[in-house]
Amino acid sequence: MMKLQSFRFKGTAISCPKIQSCHRQQDLRGQTVAIIGLGKSGIAATRLALARGASVVAIDQNQNVGSLLEQNVAFGKDSVRTILGDFDGELLRDADIVVVSPGVPLQNYGLASLLASGKCVMSELDFAAQALPTCTEIIAVTGTNGKSTVTTFAGQMLNHLGIPTFVGGNLGVPLSDAAFECLTLSPQRPFQVAVVEVSSYQLEVPNSYFCPTVAVVVNLSPDHLERHKTMKNYAMTKCRVFSHMKGNKIGILPPGNQYLLEALRAHMHDFNPAWIGTCPGVKVSMEAKVAKLKVPAIGCDSELDLSALKAIGMHNYINAAVAALSVTGLDIGINATSIDSTISKLRAPCHRMQVVRIDNNGVTWIDDSKATNVEATYSGLMGVKQKAVLLLGGVAKDTKMQGLDGFEHLVEPLKRHRGVITFGSSGMMIQKTLYVNGVTIPCLNTKHLKDAVCLAKKIAQQGDAIVLSPGCASFDEFRNFEHRGETFQELAFSLQ
Repeated sequence: MMKLQSFRFKGTAISCPKIQSCHRQQDLRGQTVAIIGLGKSGIAATRLALARGASVVAIDQNQNVGSLLEQNVAFGKDSVRTILGDFDGELLRDADIVVVSPGVPLQNYGLASLLASGKCVMSELDFAAQALPTCTEIIAVTGTNGKSTVTTFAGQMLNHLGIPTFVGGNLGVPLSDAAFECLTLSPQRPFQVAVVEVSSYQLEVPNSYFCPTVAVVVNLSPDHLERHKTMKNYAMTKCRVFSHMKGNKIGILPPGNQYLLEALRAHMHDFNPAWIGTCPGVKVSMEAKVAKLKVPAIGCDSELDLSALKAIGMHNYINAAVAALSVTGLDIGINATSIDSTISKLRAPCHRMQVVRIDNNGVTWIDDSKATNVEATYSGLMGVKQKAVLLLGGVAKDTKMQGLDGFEHLVEPLKRHRGVITFGSSGMMIQKTLYVNGVTIPCLNTKHLKDAVCLAKKIAQQGDAIVLSPGCASFDEFRNFEHRGETFQELAFSLQ
């Protein structure tokens, strides 16, 4: 079986009086679960469905994924029927439950029609939440940029405070793995907290069981519009994270985003709002490196010292403060004073303003490959203190369809830096956009990332930084942003 990559942290075992009432072992016996999409989430959902006693019909259009399922599902293989490529739609109509992986749009497989007909269609996220013990508190983090860092920081805080915690979701380890572990491996010692990064794709199917104690929307800027079509749809999908929150649960939000505020109207009565940058909520003084946490509805009024934070970038002070407020909002006895001790230990996830090395010429190499849109690149660039050579390129995302800023947004912060190298399929377009909008530093274009790194190395001077913060998707040259970041890191060491 695939090794579970969940984060099981040291801490005192918690009592869970409700665990027997929410115990899901064999609760789906005699039922058929159709799982659509056999990537990481679909495979995890398959394991969970089998552990709950179901028969599984595993479906994917990609005819090459069958071996992955075979390798990663051990228990209950005889109860799995795998359908790859074309399939008979009756299989979905005959299934008791249809579980949709986040990579599968509702336009595929007739899913939208099935959902409208009243069929039990669930996201992998909701299917996992249905099986989690009711004593497991959930922090859900979504947004366009920064959600992985906030999720990671919150998980690390809980880790260092000795709380048994799962960290995953869209971040890498599906929530179904957490439910599977609670169900089969440690039913008497469940996770006390699950910190879950949630993408908009995971929220397309309306959920019934995913009910966070604390939900965070870090920010909202144009992204994934090829799937959501409009910012209005994108915002409405993100706000589904609040759809089942009640009572003293808190939602942490960015102020002033018109799309988000409109989408929130359907949910504002369900939770206590807290805002990033004002009260009630969390406000960071960059000069003092102190965060003020104040949410009267949950009795939170304290300060957090962020001066020991080692992560690069001003935006990471905000990320750490938001993570701290989300942990405080769990109401499990953690306050800002106890969180203070964790700040120096926080580490940003890979490929997010990650310092790769400082070479023999004193040049700092920074991997921010996760910056797949202009807003993320802007935040990263603002956090670099020394002069930098910025690497921009890949497959640019279309923000103009919404009338919003593109790469011209970077012209002003680039004024204090050393140079720009553009690359990839959108490289020439980016170079032209920067020149048309008055970029004042050298701006060169080349075809591939390796060529861009070679040029950057020639331009960078002692004490500078070379920053891969591409502002684009990676799929012209790389499998994903991780592959792009790993390639950059290899080049940082190999090009002498």
